[in-house]
Amino acid sequence: MTSPIPAEMIEALKNVDLGSVSYRPTATIGSTDPSFRYDRPATHGIHRETVRVPMRDGSHLECDLLRPAGPDGEPVEGRFPGIVYELNAYSARDLFVHGAAYFVQRGYVAAVASVRGSGGTPGHVVPFGRQEQEDDHDLVEWLAGRPFCTGRIGQMGVSYGGHLTYLAAANRPPHLVAAIPVQAFSDWYENTVFRGGIANARIRDWQRATAPDTLDIYPEHPLYDDFWRERSVKARWENLTIPVLDVGGWLDTYRSGMVENFTARPENTWMVAGPWEHGMLPGQIEDIGAACYLAWWDHWLTELPAPLPQAKVTSYEMPHHGWRQFTAWPPTEARETRWVPAPGGALGTVTGRQPPSEAEFETHGQGVRFTTEPLERDVTMVGNAVLTLQAAFSADDGHIAVVLEDVDEHGEAVRVTQGWLKASHRDGHEHQVPVVPGTFHDVQVTLWPAHHRIVAGHSLRMTVSSQDYPNIDSDAPPGTVTLWLGDSATHLTSPVMPA
Repeated sequence: MTSPIPAEMIEALKNVDLGSVSYRPTATIGSTDPSFRYDRPATHGIHRETVRVPMRDGSHLECDLLRPAGPDGEPVEGRFPGIVYELNAYSARDLFVHGAAYFVQRGYVAAVASVRGSGGTPGHVVPFGRQEQEDDHDLVEWLAGRPFCTGRIGQMGVSYGGHLTYLAAANRPPHLVAAIPVQAFSDWYENTVFRGGIANARIRDWQRATAPDTLDIYPEHPLYDDFWRERSVKARWENLTIPVLDVGGWLDTYRSGMVENFTARPENTWMVAGPWEHGMLPGQIEDIGAACYLAWWDHWLTELPAPLPQAKVTSYEMPHHGWRQFTAWPPTEARETRWVPAPGGALGTVTGRQPPSEAEFETHGQGVRFTTEPLERDVTMVGNAVLTLQAAFSADDGHIAVVLEDVDEHGEAVRVTQGWLKASHRDGHEHQVPVVPGTFHDVQVTLWPAHHRIVAGHSLRMTVSSQDYPNIDSDAPPGTVTLWLGDSATHLTSPVMPA
């Protein structure tokens, strides 16, 4: 079966000049980091052919192979480093070929391939399973073995291709030298399919279009088991030893994976977190892709003196405050700040113990909101906010959804981050623990990481409910949820940069 390329990727490619295979961004880049402004002129034309790459089991992948060419369009003599530019299930190699062309014009061989069951490749799409990972390994090694390749291979990809790139790095093909996973997961279960143990409603349209069998298969694995470990980067972090440029966006659904992968392997990973939504970077603001990617490949795959990013972490301070660079994430200078919800909907940074009280909401209602007074000074949240609470459920299970918003003087709100948890998964996703109706349980909800400045005069608003469709299913057991308020019982914490 075949699957369409997601609409957001088509939109992101609209500003790419397909006629001249230009991959150069047109937007102004705010960062002065030399790796974000790196360039060198094209030196070759492009020779493209569709080939069948043999797999170890006798099958093959359909692949567009791009080689540096002369004015006559024929491949030039010589050996060149290779890039597995994209391997995904979207049957859209023509589009990705245009991105790969930028690097081929500068002396690289590139492969753009389709996984089994897509783009003419025989078989069945089974996202990120053992077969796809073995095929990826074989593709890397096949490209390395071509007589026109130096044997030094990099792999990159966006979303599906980014996921496979990280898995390839974890599987360590002998000739894979470096990687650029873009908007990629750390764990398919936690980052995508079950959020806090709650099914992700948003992913089902993708499943129907790309891998419909998973609509039946995934619900058979509601807990974290070997099925998910097989598809996990997180389960093999110790294998990530090659240099990785970990690229993601603060508006992207995989920003947790980006941060988790970086913090697991900071010694050989550089993280770039931009103001980007999910999808291709071309066409989005602050598109550092062409320059930064070329610098990365030139540095690791050639002998050219190309720069690495100047800092281990380069992050865009949302919503529009520009690039910052840090040595670690969260930044070492950040300090934890605590906010405590109080009766009546206040959210304050009190230091004394709050008198105990309760707040209650219906599981299929709007939840409860707590809001700070307008801030006297800017507050820049960095890293993961965490809500620690005591909650009682009238049913034998329940959902907690937490949303943080930046609210301006006119009441207009911008979502900063969010997190979710099924109460029976409060001790982890490998097994469920009982939820006793009417009994208060200790629950901790970790929200997605953020880098967001709430400016003076704005307020921080926290909503606690059981609903956040379509980020999670609206299938919480009917009934009520009661929160036990008070400094020791319920509080929100986050790393915050010094004022």
